Amino acid sequence: MPSLIERKAYLEQLNMWREKEMIKVVTGVRRCGKSTLFELYIERLKAEGVLPEQIIFVNLEDEDYSELRDYKKLHEYVKSLILPDKWIYVFIDEIQNCIDYENAISSLFLKKSLDIYITGSNAYMLSGELATKLTARYIEIDMLPLSFAEYGEAVRTEDKHERFNQYMNLGAFPYSTNFVENSLAHSQYLEGIYNTVLVKDVMTRKKLTDITLLKSIASFLSSNVGSPVSAKKIADTLTSSGRPTSVVTVETYLEALCDSYLFYKVGRYDIKGKLHLKSESKYYICDTGLRNMILGTEGKDIGHQIENIVYLELVRRGCTVSIGKSGRGTEVDFVAVRDKKTEYYQVSASVLDESTLERELIPLRQINDNYPKYLLTLDFITGDYEGIKQTNLVDWLLRQ
Repeated sequence: MPSLIERKAYLEQLNMWREKEMIKVVTGVRRCGKSTLFELYIERLKAEGVLPEQIIFVNLEDEDYSELRDYKKLHEYVKSLILPDKWIYVFIDEIQNCIDYENAISSLFLKKSLDIYITGSNAYMLSGELATKLTARYIEIDMLPLSFAEYGEAVRTEDKHERFNQYMNLGAFPYSTNFVENSLAHSQYLEGIYNTVLVKDVMTRKKLTDITLLKSIASFLSSNVGSPVSAKKIADTLTSSGRPTSVVTVETYLEALCDSYLFYKVGRYDIKGKLHLKSESKYYICDTGLRNMILGTEGKDIGHQIENIVYLELVRRGCTVSIGKSGRGTEVDFVAVRDKKTEYYQVSASVLDESTLERELIPLRQINDNYPKYLLTLDFITGDYEGIKQTNLVDWLLRQ
């Protein structure tokens, strides 16, 4: 059995909220490692002296727990295992499989001795009854597939740049690292994840009916990663290709794809006016290997792929990310805000060509504040252009 990859950043987030009166909700696309995170955290608790009888673990994907998909039975099951004068740590995996689960969770939350952790693979769980009943009483930890630093713990490729090419082309779902040398198995594994997400987390949860349309929209988003996209643009493209589709329908399917954590929607921000804009957004996929599987490509379109990787890494590092409008017709790839501190990022495969370098620097130069500005490239050279720091992307990804 492959050894587990320690997800240190996520473990520290769980530990930070241990025994606090907050429900810990770990969200993210299927197979990104949520269940394994619970396994790792439970092992840490045991190592620190927590007794096995203080830990309750329920996996609602497992048929062994099928009866607990009824919220009343789930509530009674957990309640029956409470011990007097001891903390009880409750872990419930894939909570959305329990009908009306929010009734059970909100009631269990009232028990002062329970420390509750749940996972889910669909964002709608946080916009419905759970959010209403537990306002300001839960924290969300948005989990992603492996970072590049974590990926290095899972594969044997020693050269970091060769390893990065693997990471970019094959993606970083944790279990997929077992198939880096078996392209057929790797592709089949990713296809299995993709189809499961589409059927279980998109079609079923949102009661959608047209799987062909859903795949067409997912394919459109994948091929346009990092480009401005609107529901109207997608509807017009599908209609012109002989598939009449309304804007309202496309909006419904886009929302469902983002709710499943398959794609992330990123809005635009006017840096000078300090306003969030309602114009076309950009979409990034949760894993570049999954994108390559959907499109049937590998090793192509590197610029957009590395832009996608930088977006995901900024999110991992706890940033709120927007696309930055810096001047008339110019854009900064990312405005990243964390702890009220702002950073600006431009991403380019290479700026060895003088005109390309100048094109990438212009949007950053148009920003008049003194927040840090970075140009990330795959070039081996680094530089400083009047405070704009050019940094090798691979090295930046390895900085913790």
